[in-house]
Amino acid sequence: MALKKVYFLSDLHLGASYFADPRAKERAVVQWLDSIKNTAAEIYLLGDILDYWYEYRTVVPRGYVRFLGKLAELSDAGVKLHWFIGNHDIWIFDYLPSEIGVEVIDGSVEREIMGKRFFLAHGDGVGRHEWSFALIRGIFRNKFCQWLFAAVHPRWTIPFAHRWSSHSRRSDGMQPSEKAIATVEQFTTKYATEHPEIDYFVYGHLHILRNEPVGENSRMVVLGDWISLNSWAEFDGKELVLKQNV
Repeated sequence: MALKKVYFLSDLHLGASYFADPRAKERAVVQWLDSIKNTAAEIYLLGDILDYWYEYRTVVPRGYVRFLGKLAELSDAGVKLHWFIGNHDIWIFDYLPSEIGVEVIDGSVEREIMGKRFFLAHGDGVGRHEWSFALIRGIFRNKFCQWLFAAVHPRWTIPFAHRWSSHSRRSDGMQPSEKAIATVEQFTTKYATEHPEIDYFVYGHLHILRNEPVGENSRMVVLGDWISLNSWAEFDGKELVLKQNV
């Protein structure tokens, strides 16, 4: 019997218009999920899994069929799925939990996983950010603003959202700002000092690979992405290891 493991990945940005072949990127992720189906006890998706997602009351965006179908298959087979809301797939409501059985998490959580204590978050909401970023994040998560957005026909909102995402990626490039990295590092160092019981801090969002000690007893792990790195982390109960499809 295969040793069961827990897997962590983030920032797939499936459906992004800046992919030369979005369907090939989706297939690559599905193939990876298929490769771990016999060893996965749990899978943590730490945000920005989809480049854009908005659920209307009776309508959901087209696409992602292969990916969502594979998640449904894994869930039906008993694999526990946890999906953290990122800053791109903010508007996940009840469709994915009800259809697939995935647990949707907004914010950060502490979890006991195979005997170790984890602090898990997408990463955009930890630490103190510039007022402009905090303002935009607040608008996107405001219930009234979401209601106003839903009142606009999808033929206008979906193309707008994809253009916004594509422009942001071109402006920022693939690398995070030094401020974004420093914000997460400062938060983690402080939290690790105050909570020495945490063994691992795991984040997405930053699009870099990082596995380094923080505080006296903890490690900070940043998962990279599936834009260029094709990376994830896996935990066997003893060690959390970063890996890549090359």
